[in-house]
Amino acid sequence: MAAQSITESQPEVSTPDYYDNCDYPNDCGICLETKGDQFGRAVTPVIFIIIVLFSCVGNSLVLYVLVKYENLKSLTNTFLLNLALSDLIFTFGLPFWAHYYMYGWTLGDPACKAVNYVFYTGYYSSIIFLTVLTVHRYMAVVHPMSVVMSRKSLHCYATSIVIWIISLCAAIPQAIFNSVVNSPIEIMIDGPNESTNAVKLCDFDGEIYWKHTTTYMQNAFFIVAFVIIAFCYTVILTRLLRPTSHTRKKTVQLILFIVVFFFLGWGPYNVAIFLDSLISWEISPFNECEVSKSIDLWMYISRMVAFSHCCLNPVFYVFMGIKFRNHLKKMLWTFRKKNSEPQNRHSKLIYSNGEEISMY
Repeated sequence: MAAQSITESQPEVSTPDYYDNCDYPNDCGICLETKGDQFGRAVTPVIFIIIVLFSCVGNSLVLYVLVKYENLKSLTNTFLLNLALSDLIFTFGLPFWAHYYMYGWTLGDPACKAVNYVFYTGYYSSIIFLTVLTVHRYMAVVHPMSVVMSRKSLHCYATSIVIWIISLCAAIPQAIFNSVVNSPIEIMIDGPNESTNAVKLCDFDGEIYWKHTTTYMQNAFFIVAFVIIAFCYTVILTRLLRPTSHTRKKTVQLILFIVVFFFLGWGPYNVAIFLDSLISWEISPFNECEVSKSIDLWMYISRMVAFSHCCLNPVFYVFMGIKFRNHLKKMLWTFRKKNSEPQNRHSKLIYSNGEEISMY
């Protein structure tokens, strides 16, 4: 139904009356919507809903298992817990963006600011906790006797609080400068009452400086995180691949998967938002209409891939661990046993009554 509303309700894009005198729309500074845009707007909400389902299930299981079976005074478990919380906070914004891509922003200005703030808080905290968790694994393998590895739970909580403060501060521009604005083009809506409406956007209203600042801030976070993660896992692999090491092949494969998927997930998206910022700088050839359309399509695809990383983190960091799998099996076995207990009790009662009757 959602996909149908996109393809049918946005078949044609019209410009306001003051563009009627132009021979071609692009001559007046308007780059019209293409089939690629329609494809992105139709597919993106569906993909986002799938990501939400997998992320909520996966990260909720991580939280439950960590709280139920693990020692939260451990640095690793503390960071895994916060990473799962970050991914859930990040996931919280995806249903709103799914609705946004289908119908424009219809929830008002306060919701625009709040959703952006919460969403980017989850984004920054997820990347930072991912990086810190990598550094902790690096220290555990390369410097196991380091002072960092002997820190008490108080230091775990203090580190987590600092990371959350950094994330909250980094997301502040999203809350201050995002607001509801009118789209520069109008959408023709088909139906019983055909009409032409301006789509509402949740975007930076005339604050191009802050829009570029937040874009380059995201790029900086990604570059720093990727350099640290790549360095740490390269050193870890070097240690694990030594002849004296007794590591298993699956461990090496897991490490390679983590680095490769982190880069393939967030790399293209960061390139896309960087190129998109060059359009507003009017740098040739990025300000040309065809190039702009290609960047928009790249943005749609890379965004879907990047945002799916929040449901892959539980798989990479927890589910593939033997210890966590054992906890998960134990949880499922306990749940199954509880569900079967009432039936077993009822059967025993009947059997017991039968025995008592036979005895008398």
